[in-house]
Amino acid sequence: VLFRSSDRRLVEAGRVCLVNYGPMAGKLCVIVNVIDSKTALVDGPKSVNGEDIVQRHVMPLKRLSITNIKCDIMPGAKLKVLEKAIADAGVAKKWAASSWSKGIAKKAAKANMNDFDRFTMMVARKTRARVVNKELKAMKKK
Repeated sequence: VLFRSSDRRLVEAGRVCLVNYGPMAGKLCVIVNVIDSKTALVDGPKSVNGEDIVQRHVMPLKRLSITNIKCDIMPGAKLKVLEKAIADAGVAKKWAASSWSKGIAKKAAKANMNDFDRFTMMVARKTRARVVNKELKAMKKK
């Protein structure tokens, strides 16, 4: 199978990842350096996560979900260089526009609903289904 370079999610310096396990789960970080086949040095500055930073430390690749987003840095880049590369690549904007990010936001919004919000959602779903079914029946008759 041939891959376009944009389809590959390689573990490399500058690759943006989502932490999928542990106390920093749900935060973005950037691979600064690949140590071996199972671990990488990561850093998640304020420009990516706001006030919730990911300190520079070694992290197993099993705890990272690699994204398609990449910023251009050399391995072992310092914090200021990393922050500039993140800003130049528009990482926050690309992440916010991704369907992955939107899905996470949707799940979080659903988890924070109260009883009345859930009831309103149910009524809206039923109303939409009623309208769709009515239109489908009308289309079948023609």
